[in-house]
Amino acid sequence: MKFTLSWLRDHLETDATLDQITEALTDLGLEVESVSDPVRALGAFRIARVIEAAPHPDADRLRLCRVEAWPEGPDGAPQEVQVVCGAPNARTGMRGVFAPVGTHVPGTGVDLKPGVIRGQESNGMLCSERELMISDAHDGIIELPEDAPLGMRFIDYAGLNDPVIEIAITPNRPDALGVRGIARDLAARGLGVLTPLEIPQIAGAFDSPIGVRIAPELREGGGCPLFAGRMIRGVRNGPAPAWLQKRLRAIGLRPISALVDITNFFTFALNRPLHVFDADKVSGDLRIHPAAGGEEILALDDKTYRMAEGQMLISDDHGPESIAGIMGGADSGCTGDTVNVFLESAYWDPLTIAATGRALKISSDARYRFERGVDPAFTLDGLDLATQMILEICGGTPSHPVVDGAVPDHARSYRFDPGRLAALVGMEIDAVRQREMLGALGFTLVGDQASPPSWRPDIRGEADLVEEVARLASLSQLEGKPLPRARPGVPRPILTARQVRETGARRTLAGLGYNECVSYSFIDAASAAAFGGGQDDLRLENPISSEMTHMRPDLLPGLLQAAARNQARGTLDLALFEVGPVFSGGEPGEQETQAAGVLVGARAPRDPFGSRRAVDLYDVKADAEAVLAGIGAPAKFQILRTLPAWFHPGRAGVICLGPKRPLALFGEIHPRVLRGFDLKGPVMGFSVLIDRLPEPKQRRATRQPLQISSLQPVDRDFAFVLDEKVEALNVVNAAAGADKALIADVQVFDEFSGAKAEAQLGAGRKSLAITVRLQPREATLTEEEIEAVSRKVVEKVARATGGSLRGEA
Repeated sequence: MKFTLSWLRDHLETDATLDQITEALTDLGLEVESVSDPVRALGAFRIARVIEAAPHPDADRLRLCRVEAWPEGPDGAPQEVQVVCGAPNARTGMRGVFAPVGTHVPGTGVDLKPGVIRGQESNGMLCSERELMISDAHDGIIELPEDAPLGMRFIDYAGLNDPVIEIAITPNRPDALGVRGIARDLAARGLGVLTPLEIPQIAGAFDSPIGVRIAPELREGGGCPLFAGRMIRGVRNGPAPAWLQKRLRAIGLRPISALVDITNFFTFALNRPLHVFDADKVSGDLRIHPAAGGEEILALDDKTYRMAEGQMLISDDHGPESIAGIMGGADSGCTGDTVNVFLESAYWDPLTIAATGRALKISSDARYRFERGVDPAFTLDGLDLATQMILEICGGTPSHPVVDGAVPDHARSYRFDPGRLAALVGMEIDAVRQREMLGALGFTLVGDQASPPSWRPDIRGEADLVEEVARLASLSQLEGKPLPRARPGVPRPILTARQVRETGARRTLAGLGYNECVSYSFIDAASAAAFGGGQDDLRLENPISSEMTHMRPDLLPGLLQAAARNQARGTLDLALFEVGPVFSGGEPGEQETQAAGVLVGARAPRDPFGSRRAVDLYDVKADAEAVLAGIGAPAKFQILRTLPAWFHPGRAGVICLGPKRPLALFGEIHPRVLRGFDLKGPVMGFSVLIDRLPEPKQRRATRQPLQISSLQPVDRDFAFVLDEKVEALNVVNAAAGADKALIADVQVFDEFSGAKAEAQLGAGRKSLAITVRLQPREATLTEEEIEAVSRKVVEKVARATGGSLRGEA
């Protein structure tokens, strides 16, 4: 929304400076995006006199001008400078616009410096209109009348000293799409007084030969509850007055004709879009009706639009004449030959206008305002004000107004409690002052009820009343205050067990070198189906794109998409993780929290020592176990092979507390899945099911004390001959259970398998070596005690796996 400072002052009596106004606008929520102040660009250009213009001694097309300039203004002393000028109209005695040395010329982008042109000094410039960017004229320098005051700033003389302010309008503030609405906010803030808007009484001289009829389904259904207009005969549609053209040009609009410019003026001044029809091109009455579908209309932008069923049209007996509330038709548009016009002022349903404009891909000032909601109560007043301006500028004779429908009922009220300001915002303002603020904004207050004005459709509750008071008082006045404690002493923990575990998972994975991703909970149908999702109950009814149609069943699809994007840009070694919700259905409770990660490429960078190797399933297994340990999972678990289809069947596992209680999944992602993501493998991944961890049996406020023994531990190595299908974890768990009090740790340190092993140990056999650490607590272990524990280890492993000590096999 653009407007000039003088335009604002037509509606606001104020002595506030430009800086004060722009600061207040931003503080009120009408953020100032830019200010174009002519003083900054053109303030140095002053009116000067050419004392003498003589031919340049060394150039036929240049003139050597002696210029009498006033660089310090009319009250300063004049200075004579020499300027080399190429303008054909430069002559002795003329008055023009002079730019001294050091001035930035906006039309050329040049900073003037003393120069020598064809052997003659030149200090400054006599300027054309294009060099000042006030028009495209550059055939000669600006010529001013003989009475133009010497030394005066040109922008003051020409009336160009009118800053243009551009503000950003949020969708909930349609009233600020008019200059008067902006002035109302500033007046309520205390920066001036809102000037009264007098509505004229237009005396009609005849009945309008053009009637208006709203289709019942639109009038009663809300599409167009009110349509009004009047005919004006005998107008002269020439150029608009200079003041009107200048005001429209300042905000970026091109003047067209007086009638069109007047409607544009009201659109921006009072947020009242209007339309004028050439009455001689209208056949019969105007009908406002829903389109049947298939109608075509040539609009004012010279494009033909095909209407869909239900979109609103304004038609006469010959067919469509206007796309209701969005853009008029070219066939009934006004030209320089127009003498009789029909002026329209209507109220349109915002949702219908928005849907039609979006479907037809039309962007217009009228649509922009109607789809946000204009003031319905101002419909007839706007018609009278526009009629008055047309009569003053174009002449003519008005008819009586023709009206169909009525102003829609916008009356509503909400309880106003001044005490809620302190509760919701934390500001202390006197109740009387709060009521004055709302009254200044146009609210009607009766008792404890406040009724918003018709131009504020965004006010929908008691909290909105509080927001208006806080906005006017300025949220910048808020003082930071510490929140009171709910109870004295050290506050109790407030995080849930899930939140603590999520934080622990994030810290663990970050410490392992992973980078966190935050992705949408929505993925495309193909990706969802690849990970066990894609059901209809997980499909979004209104997805924001075709790539976000389903709720994600797992975190891995989003991580694989992120990895593919990075891989396509040359990042080949990746470690990514995410913690977030996944969905198994569309009902409450069918959601759980996961921590997932993927590894792509190599585990280490290249170096001279050969430490670089490709990632494998043991990397993600170790990382998944580290996450489980970091969030308090039990130390003992099983590894099962019942895997979902997105893992490689022979290179993955499930960490479980039992056959029906999985805690995490890990392994290599199936190559078929990787092809669907356009990802080069192999890729390893894991998913930790945070919500499935059992709650701790005992809740402790502090950690358990660290148990450290001063006695020397004892390590014993064992090599077992096993069936080649026996898993190492079964051996480790069996050995660890031989004596839970003494055995502190069990580790695998060697495996002997393959053809050589079978040649020595027998077909289908392998050897697995483990080291068992015994940690005494009370006394040093004797040889007999060590041998006893060793026998228990051998017996436990033999019972659990069917293996035997290698030397005894």
